[in-house]
Amino acid sequence: RRPILQKCLTALEHQQFDQPYEVIVIDDGSTDDTVGYLTAQRSDYPHVRLVQQDHGGAAAARNLGIEQAVGEFIIFIDSDLVVTEEFLASHASALAGWDRAFTYGRVINTSNFDNPTAEPFKVTDFSAAYFATGNVAIARHWLIEAGMFDTGFRQYGWEDLELGVRLKKLGLQLIKCPKAVGYHWHPPFSLTQLPH
Repeated sequence: RRPILQKCLTALEHQQFDQPYEVIVIDDGSTDDTVGYLTAQRSDYPHVRLVQQDHGGAAAARNLGIEQAVGEFIIFIDSDLVVTEEFLASHASALAGWDRAFTYGRVINTSNFDNPTAEPFKVTDFSAAYFATGNVAIARHWLIEAGMFDTGFRQYGWEDLELGVRLKKLGLQLIKCPKAVGYHWHPPFSLTQLPH
């Protein structure tokens, strides 16, 4: 996964954004030398702060990121998302003036690893999710007030959707933010992926 992470972090280093920001990478016991790479290439990623945990799962990783963050707002993306240069500015602009709200950006699936941002938005990229961590920005205090992610969810998915239910009960409004675009690495389906 490290080659995809490199594209993700490079995109986050090239933001057209005039405010200070940090990129917290939670390494959940990776085996692809992500830690060694980020340590050796620290000067290439001045916004990145690496934090390690040992196979705690996505919910625990996100909670650790929330705890470690110094900023007022959190933007969640996964390591396989490449964003445009306007990504941070688009989320910040859409959230301006709102208190009880969060922004949800557009996620476009692509298998074009060489040039992921060339992929157009497709009908199949539409998501009806209320709160999904693929591309979402929210004030940190709402995550804490809602109780953060439930670490009982250990497999892929659901921890963000369940947190969304609690955020909805707090009265948070979803604001669509189509200018905050992320390109999600999604290789084409192969019959070899089916269990035998």
